[in-house]
Amino acid sequence: MISADMLLAFVKVAENLSVSRTAIALAVGKSVISKRIAQLESHLGATLFSRSTRQVALTSAGEAYLEHAKKALLAMSAGEEMLTALRSDLNGKIRVTAPVSWGQRILSKKIPEFLRMHPGIELELILSDRMMDLAHERIDVAFRWSTSQDNKDLYMKTVSIIEWMLVCAPQYIALHGEPTSPEELENHSCLFYWKDTSDDWWILELGPEVKRVKVKSRYHVDNPEAILEACVQGLGIGLLPAYLCKDAILDGTLLKMLPGWMPRTRFGNQITAVTPPDRMRVYRNKVFIEFVQF
Repeated sequence: MISADMLLAFVKVAENLSVSRTAIALAVGKSVISKRIAQLESHLGATLFSRSTRQVALTSAGEAYLEHAKKALLAMSAGEEMLTALRSDLNGKIRVTAPVSWGQRILSKKIPEFLRMHPGIELELILSDRMMDLAHERIDVAFRWSTSQDNKDLYMKTVSIIEWMLVCAPQYIALHGEPTSPEELENHSCLFYWKDTSDDWWILELGPEVKRVKVKSRYHVDNPEAILEACVQGLGIGLLPAYLCKDAILDGTLLKMLPGWMPRTRFGNQITAVTPPDRMRVYRNKVFIEFVQF
């Protein structure tokens, strides 16, 4: 196996064209340098230097190998620097915010593993659907619903793709029937994470076909977990992210409506990690974002 010591001895002798000067520069004996060169030549099965009593010169094999040896040493050095940064910078606090439902259902299940891996980290998680001011509230990493990554003032990275779906309980279908087209949703009680009147319009896509439907409900709520509970209890057809309702679909508590039609919401279909560029230069924040990939 080729060691860093062998490569360093080879590169320095090639640069100095002297075993003696290399031994002095590396603060080891001449015999140590000669031994390392001999070990490298033995491993490679090639003679790297032609030697005489007065001078050392690279052979053609040595000239061909020199650049590879330099690159290998640079890679080793970069690796050592990375590990040093990892040891020194994976300490301290990471202040994180995330949407309530996604943070509870998804993110909070990964954080304990991250903290076990990095005992020097302290993590503060703030679950809120409010758009927090990253600078004013000292947020290192914010996870947000998004449709794009075009904010040039912030570092943005997609960490999760979200599927939206229409679901309802079997008892609702038994009483009101099952919609067979988007237009029929106008005759049903529809439940959605609601904030303003723009949320009364649902957009569904099937390939190139797009339908925009005005829906209505007796229940307006700004929490998707509450929408899930209302669906389970048969109050109407809910528009929800898959991570909230997939278990209920698997056990038959909820049924998927209008299969093939893909809902499009103002929240987009992805969760994006957002952080100011200066916070991204803190290595622990970068490691955390890379860890949180779904």
